[in-house]
Amino acid sequence: MRLLRGSLIKTELLIRLFLIIFFFYTDKYPGFVRKIQREEFWLYNFPRTHSYYPSEYLWLTLFFAPLVSVWIVYHFTKDKVDAVQSILGSCLSIFLAGSITNVVKIGVGRPRPDFLARCFPDGDIDDSMVCKGNEKDVIDGYKSFPSGHSALCFSCLGFIAFYLAGKLHIFNPTGRGHAWRLMCFIFLLLWATMIAVSRTADYHHHWQDVTVGSILGLSISYLVYRMYYPSLQKQNCHLPYVSISPTDTQISYSDHRTDAPRTPLSPTHTTDIEQLMKVV
Repeated sequence: MRLLRGSLIKTELLIRLFLIIFFFYTDKYPGFVRKIQREEFWLYNFPRTHSYYPSEYLWLTLFFAPLVSVWIVYHFTKDKVDAVQSILGSCLSIFLAGSITNVVKIGVGRPRPDFLARCFPDGDIDDSMVCKGNEKDVIDGYKSFPSGHSALCFSCLGFIAFYLAGKLHIFNPTGRGHAWRLMCFIFLLLWATMIAVSRTADYHHHWQDVTVGSILGLSISYLVYRMYYPSLQKQNCHLPYVSISPTDTQISYSDHRTDAPRTPLSPTHTTDIEQLMKVV
């Protein structure tokens, strides 16, 4: 089994630890207080409602979706290297997207659609805009752009979609002609899309916030995925780079089934999961 050298794996883990701490710190940090003109009141005068996809559900999704997906793939491939790389990749994608989103939120300070309901819970809007509502709710009310839910769900589910697309060879000749494989890919992106859209339905975000957050999350998920895996059009797209780069001096490797280093796959090479797909 391939193992990362101690110094390298420590660096990888420290980067993720930093991003996690940075994300939760900036998540509570007060942002820019943008002035609201009276003629803009209609943009921010929507009622406060409960989230259709609460933060608790979102974090359960971010935690379990990658773990379950990796476990299913590992069940067929028994490739520990791939499992480690995919977990590292999904974690980096989620918290990198979340950290960038929080920084932009703080800098932009766009009020949410329900901001006036947060600022004036009694409904008596004062032109002086001296808020009477809960301070925490008001601070959060200035963090509408971009949508954190959208960025996080696309950074997570988008990464998993690309990961499964590589394993199932959806975008190269090996997997073409199998609609069910494409549906697995589409389902994950549809799941993320519906989470994002729900943020406009419950008046927590404007449509622009959701659009930019979704693009940001999906872009980062693809960027991070390509750091760990080849193009989805390659025949060996199901393998992480470390498994097809014998010249990598940072990593010592021997195959989990043989003692010989793994070399790039030929077009006729098939893996355990590919053989399973043919049977299905």
